Amino acid sequence: MKTNKFSILLSVYFLKYIPERTGYSSNTTKAYRDTFILFFKYNKEALNIKPEKINFATINRELIENFLFWLKTDKNYSESSINQRLAGIRAFFRYVQMEAPEYTELCNSIIGIKSKKIPVKPMNYLSIDAIKLLLSIPDPSTKYGIRNLALLTLLYDSGARVQELADLSKNDIRIKTPTTVQLSGKGNKTRIIPIMPQTAKILKLYMNNTRWFKFNDFNTPLFFNKKGDKLTRAGIAYILNKYVSIAKLDDPEHFCSAVSPHTLRHSKGMHLLEGGVNLIYIRDFLGHSSVVTTEIYAKSNPEVKRKAIETASQNMLPQKMYSKREKVDMEKWLKDMV
Repeated sequence: MKTNKFSILLSVYFLKYIPERTGYSSNTTKAYRDTFILFFKYNKEALNIKPEKINFATINRELIENFLFWLKTDKNYSESSINQRLAGIRAFFRYVQMEAPEYTELCNSIIGIKSKKIPVKPMNYLSIDAIKLLLSIPDPSTKYGIRNLALLTLLYDSGARVQELADLSKNDIRIKTPTTVQLSGKGNKTRIIPIMPQTAKILKLYMNNTRWFKFNDFNTPLFFNKKGDKLTRAGIAYILNKYVSIAKLDDPEHFCSAVSPHTLRHSKGMHLLEGGVNLIYIRDFLGHSSVVTTEIYAKSNPEVKRKAIETASQNMLPQKMYSKREKVDMEKWLKDMV
């Protein structure tokens, strides 16, 4: 029986290479795994090719491009989701390139498939007044009210991703002053985030009044459900949406857009930027791999852009050297650059 090198390399990739050689998070690993499950499904449904029959002889750039097109037309995937699937395929073929150089030409052709261009949407975030209203709704005198208040307050104050919050254990919180939380982000990178005194007070109240913490070790999930299991991303989103629905009734103007856990992360980043915090510090606070990602906050905030334009104009436009028309043209150019 002829050896199927594709099957062998794919198995080794997921069973050994990713766990032992990469820093991929569990979410990234699952996303890459699901990509190939979908790829097998496409071959079976659209081409009548069984998974065990797929090999390097049957794979080419056109097949991958047709698979991505199938995701869009048959499965109604968004362009961003298709790009995520393409990223998983590229990652595997970069691995193949290292392990089996004889397939370099095939790998290069697939790695060279371009991602879909996605229009940049305005960043959705809440004002400080909206955050204050949202956090005023949970009742701290009740068992779940204090849990939900601690959860939402920490989600905003730390700028955590929802999965980072879900993965927190009791051991990740340092209650003593200065209070901090240790977050484990993408690529299993950790960062220590300072917590504001108000948030520390709420967390201390929550932890001191939750009997579960007294009878379990430090690895106990910080936020858990009735069964004692850690809250899922969906569970956290459900809690947030419950209070957002109430807040909308009081102030629909500030809650006109959809609010997700990531909205609170965006809000914290924006409020730090509006407070004059340097982009480099915001990058480290939010755990971005590059300041380029953090710059999106500056580009999405009209007030920050206005201040940048005014500052640049003062520094670069000597009043007596430019006509009024030239100043308008220069400011327009600066606005496009910021």
